[in-house]
Amino acid sequence: MAETAKPRLAELYDKEIRAALREKFGYSSSMGVPKLEKVVINMGLGEAVANPKAIDSAVEDITAISGQKPVVTKARKSIANFKLREGMPIGVSVTLRQNRMYEFLDRFVSVALPRVRDFRGLNPKGFDGRGNYTAGVREHIIFPEVDLDKVERARGLSVTLATTASNDEQGRALLMALGLPIRGER
Repeated sequence: MAETAKPRLAELYDKEIRAALREKFGYSSSMGVPKLEKVVINMGLGEAVANPKAIDSAVEDITAISGQKPVVTKARKSIANFKLREGMPIGVSVTLRQNRMYEFLDRFVSVALPRVRDFRGLNPKGFDGRGNYTAGVREHIIFPEVDLDKVERARGLSVTLATTASNDEQGRALLMALGLPIRGER
């Protein structure tokens, strides 16, 4: 089996970030240092109830963005007011791990986020209390992999960064070291 090159952020984590976090938080073992576990990209499509073809274009776009085919998520319950039946497709989601996760995060931070109009940093309130962070993106067309000629409508998506950190302070320190531009922090 041919050995592939390690992504830039994975090498940065191994060489610099792990040691810096270990010293900052006083871990006795390098295995206790928080690390990025997975990245989940999710696109909810309420419009799919009226337009089933929206799912196909979302699958195509998320595949281009992540490099991995997403899972179509289905409604868990019927909601009459939304004309939604249990089992109807209403979104797409993909989970990235290891090399793909680091490559996506690198592209997200260095290529996609700078393309956001009037970008001043990510919302610092996106942490969940356990060191994980979720960022919402209003338009998926900020990713250069998306072919603008094929897009009929710009859709929003959420990017969740799951870490092994035990609290928000450690998760924030890890994500900031990986280059995530969180508003009001340096």
